Amino acid sequence: MKLAFIGLGVMGFPMAGHLKAAGHEVSVFNRSPGKAARWVEAHGGRAGASVSEIVAGCELVALCVGADDDVREVVDAALPAMAEGGIIVDHTTASARLAREMAEKARAAGRWFVDAPVSGGQAGAENGQLTIMVGGEEAPVERAAPVIQAYAKAIRRIGGPGAGQLAKMVNQICVAGTLQGLAEAVHFAKCSGADAQAVFEAISKGAAQSWQMDNRWATMVQDSYDFGFAVDWMRKDLGLVLDEARSNGAHLAMTAVIDQFYSEVQAMGGRRWDTSSLAARLEDRRKAT
Repeated sequence: MKLAFIGLGVMGFPMAGHLKAAGHEVSVFNRSPGKAARWVEAHGGRAGASVSEIVAGCELVALCVGADDDVREVVDAALPAMAEGGIIVDHTTASARLAREMAEKARAAGRWFVDAPVSGGQAGAENGQLTIMVGGEEAPVERAAPVIQAYAKAIRRIGGPGAGQLAKMVNQICVAGTLQGLAEAVHFAKCSGADAQAVFEAISKGAAQSWQMDNRWATMVQDSYDFGFAVDWMRKDLGLVLDEARSNGAHLAMTAVIDQFYSEVQAMGGRRWDTSSLAARLEDRRKAT
């Protein structure tokens, strides 16, 4: 299939690579041309100077950019140039409101828009093991799924336009809560003088077990926070969650508090630390007392 991929950050770069490895004809675009050039050097394919140039005639356009306004800009440029009946698959974590808006705009232009945020982080993107939560009409989702399977371990259509983004918000609520609990557990173990490794081995096969525990306990004990998804990105995502909650009436007291904890991590200089750095905030407080 003739494809375009827009946005070659830590997620998009390997995701586009998996599409090329699957045998598709892939063109790429990134606002920083150097990243696109590095991608072509690594994978082949073609880089373009503009969105409209690389999507010309494409049946499917995937994007993984920053926020709502970035998605809107890409979609406005892509719709007139891509193939009639083509599909835009948006892997950006954005608002459900935007997804519904873009789906309507695409339908009016004779194209489709599918919101398809992902979970699994940088490692999941690199290993082709992402979980993809999809919102959109059944027909374009069925057409897109075999293509995006190149970088997925699971693809699930949740419902109509916007439903994928709502599912990602649920995911981020769970992740933030789990990480805060884990940060407090590591902090408690350190303060008590317990053998953190022995504690991990004792509890990690029981009810407390989670992906975050398996992958972040040891690094949190070591105060090491350079493992992918950054605090700045989590704050953007939690902002979307809290904005949606204000409109749907959900009461998210814990999520709102954790968002503030992340703002404290940012103030510590941890904007690019990974999200397990909630533990760094607690360690900073311990050292200050």
